[in-house]
Amino acid sequence: MSISDRLRTVPTLTGTPPRLDLDDLPSDPHELALAWLDAAIDGDVPEPIAVTLATVDADGVPDARTLLLKDVDERGWAFAGTGSSRKAAHLADNPAAALNLWWQPQARAIRVRGPVELASPQECEADLAARSPAAQAAVAPGDWRLWRIQPTRIELWQGSPDRQHLRIVYTRADASGPWALSVTRGEGGHPTPSPGHDSQA
Repeated sequence: MSISDRLRTVPTLTGTPPRLDLDDLPSDPHELALAWLDAAIDGDVPEPIAVTLATVDADGVPDARTLLLKDVDERGWAFAGTGSSRKAAHLADNPAAALNLWWQPQARAIRVRGPVELASPQECEADLAARSPAAQAAVAPGDWRLWRIQPTRIELWQGSPDRQHLRIVYTRADASGPWALSVTRGEGGHPTPSPGHDSQA
């Protein structure tokens, strides 16, 4: 059996999505995103704060890695790492990023993208101090960094075995502007408006 044929035998979309009321979506995506995060944590999803972070280097070549979500609030979606890392170099050259959370048992994902801001030295030190002694010992003095994605697009995706996947997408022109909401169903290339919502709200 070829690798391609074998991959096609692997079951997909085996999770069970929690109930979602499309007639009661919030105007702020963070309210819904935090509700989904709580559901993942309370539902014992393995390592629900593991995120894939994508950055782009000075030559426009993308890279991605898995790390931990540190915080979500009105300032942005926080993640951390060393100032000597490849992602730090990427963000210095191109201060924008995207991250993805995938919760297989609930067939849910969240995608976030936008400009990235480096936190203050005091916040970076406070985040390092909150880590375990072993983790602190692995970091050179003054090398810890905390960044925040200030999102301009947040997509909340809920899978369906019939491929009528639900996409709840919030967008705004900049990191301080008002949010626009669209709700669609179907494969990414051919979405259709979901019942009860216009394509733009």
